[in-house]
Amino acid sequence: MRDCMTQMTSLHEVRLQRAVAVLRDTGAKRILDLGCGSGMLLYRLLAEAQFTEVLGLEQSGISLAQARRMLDGYLNVASPRLSLLQGSYAVRNPRLAGFDAAAMIETIEHMPPGELSTVELAVFANYRPGHVYMTTPNSEYNPLLGLQDGEFREDDHKFEWCRARFRRWASGVAQRNGYRVVFSGIGDAHPALGYPTQTALFSRFDTDIVAA
Repeated sequence: MRDCMTQMTSLHEVRLQRAVAVLRDTGAKRILDLGCGSGMLLYRLLAEAQFTEVLGLEQSGISLAQARRMLDGYLNVASPRLSLLQGSYAVRNPRLAGFDAAAMIETIEHMPPGELSTVELAVFANYRPGHVYMTTPNSEYNPLLGLQDGEFREDDHKFEWCRARFRRWASGVAQRNGYRVVFSGIGDAHPALGYPTQTALFSRFDTDIVAA
């Protein structure tokens, strides 16, 4: 179990680094972090001068308080680049519309599957960022992490999808909302089971395509 936790911690850091790199490569300046948690991705985004406005949305008040403490230096300035907002990305909010790009890093698996259509409507039909970079566990890889069949990586995950299921869902989201989607992965790939983390980069048809 300790080896599994070490692997997951290392993988999370690689995910954060990849997310920053992908968002940077889109050319985006105004970024949404949907499900920002305690602010680990926000911290890394704010280190990049390219990102002139960063907004973190988080439903958990405890996590948001942690983010505020860690990012206090970015908030208490005359013209802050950072805003933090408590709420759910399943709820339509005009304040979240018009951003260049959004990150959804290991978040959708925390939503009940029956609510994913609501998430789609809010994020892709209402917020409509130019790009959406999404990561989620690849359930096929779980045995290599020491997990039993049907066991999730975190207790509060509502689902973990195989690659085919994720691609079907993401392709449908893209088609219904006027986006292209490019799939990739993060971590050490297995020849048969794929990457531990699967990724999708959605790009609106009126934006440039970038590698995921």
